[in-house]
Amino acid sequence: QVQLVESGGGLVQPGGPLRLSCAASGSTFSFSHMAWYRQAPGNQRELVAISTRGGIINYADSVKGRFTISRDGARNTVYLQMNSLKADDTAVYYCNARQGASIYWGQGTQVTVSS
Repeated sequence: QVQLVESGGGLVQPGGPLRLSCAASGSTFSFSHMAWYRQAPGNQRELVAISTRGGIINYADSVKGRFTISRDGARNTVYLQMNSLKADDTAVYYCNARQGASIYWGQGTQVTVSS
C-alpha cells in the first residue's frame, strides 16, 4: 500500500514563493507519474503539474512560468515550487501518483494567498 504525505502549505502574501513536498512511503516502486492537483472552493479538482517516469513534464496554463515540479527518485518525493503566487492560486493542493492501474492521493495541504 502506498501513502502520500504532503507538507509545506500555508499562508503567503501575493507575489511570494512557497514550496510543497510530497513524500511517498510503502510500495513505492515504479510510479509512472507523480503530479499535483488543486481544488478551490466551489471548483473541480484540476491538474496543476505532472512529471512522468519518461521525463515528460506538463503544467496548467495558469501556472506556466511560475510553478516548477521536480522529483527526487531516491527519496520518492515530488516537489512543487510556486513563485509569484496570486490570490487565484488559493486552494487545497493534492499530491497524486500512479502505479500500474492504481491511483493514489495525498490528504491535501491548504495554500492561501492573501495580504
